[in-house]
Amino acid sequence: MIQISEDSSYNSLENYLTNKHWIEENERITKITKAGEGNMNVVLRVTTDISSIVIKQSRPFVQKYQDIPAPVERIVVENYFYEAIGSGVIKENTPTIIGFDPESYILAMEDIGDCDDMNLIYHERTINTDHFEKLITIIHQIHNTATKSDFPANMKMRELNHQHIFVLPFLTDNGFSLDDIQIGLQELSMPFKENEDLKKQVSLIGEKYLSKGNTLLHGDYYPGSWMSKNDHLYIIDPEFGFIGFPEFDLGVMAGHLIMATNDTSYIEKIEKTYPTVLDSELLKKITGIEIMRRLIGLAQLPLSRTLVEKEQLLLMSKNMILS
Repeated sequence: MIQISEDSSYNSLENYLTNKHWIEENERITKITKAGEGNMNVVLRVTTDISSIVIKQSRPFVQKYQDIPAPVERIVVENYFYEAIGSGVIKENTPTIIGFDPESYILAMEDIGDCDDMNLIYHERTINTDHFEKLITIIHQIHNTATKSDFPANMKMRELNHQHIFVLPFLTDNGFSLDDIQIGLQELSMPFKENEDLKKQVSLIGEKYLSKGNTLLHGDYYPGSWMSKNDHLYIIDPEFGFIGFPEFDLGVMAGHLIMATNDTSYIEKIEKTYPTVLDSELLKKITGIEIMRRLIGLAQLPLSRTLVEKEQLLLMSKNMILS
């Protein structure tokens, strides 16, 4: 098993990539750099004198927070996801997979070049209408993808995600001080952490998240997984993918669009644009939970907002969850 890093020996990595037939025998590595700010995995751009590829390796922990354990098998799920949608019409909206090494948990894929993730919308406080509509088209096509019966349940990743979405943000003492993020945020969060009716609703939705559904989900459909290159969009990082219910992906999407724009009509816009009928109540609750957990949970965003703005978002999300 090989471990990849920016400090990998060019010769050993060349031999590995050549043996896997991911590069040509006469290709020589000229540069190894990080490919973006990956949270979960090691993601490298390997540039040669002929081409470049991206290689991604999972480890038994979260790469950005290495004290948080994470299932190393998540890269296997990601490969399954790309295989499932590989022949679909959204192939042009995902990187082409070059190869997969299950022994080393390494996925090799097309280098889509210099792209920007769409975290910019948190700062710009708006999203391009064409991009919004394209994101709905893409996720609907993912949801319509037929999967084999052996598609992984991805339960370890779901249990990890479940903790960070439905449990830890709502504990009064989770070992994480929100004042380290913004002074006053801890105090602001307490009425929500202590609201038993709210936590009961969150817990019920959490149980549904862990149950088996009938729809292929991306599992982490937010701006950090949306890449734009000129006007072309790519969807990446489906390692949280599983067979669930479509309102989860769409509620997560709505939550981030509302946090970015402060426009709650995005829930209605998603319902109108998405071609299939959705459970409106479930969609709204997921949206509210995603907003709340991103504001008072451990998985913080590059979101610059005042305490007053965050309080407004928290009250708004509480109403969505309890509606």
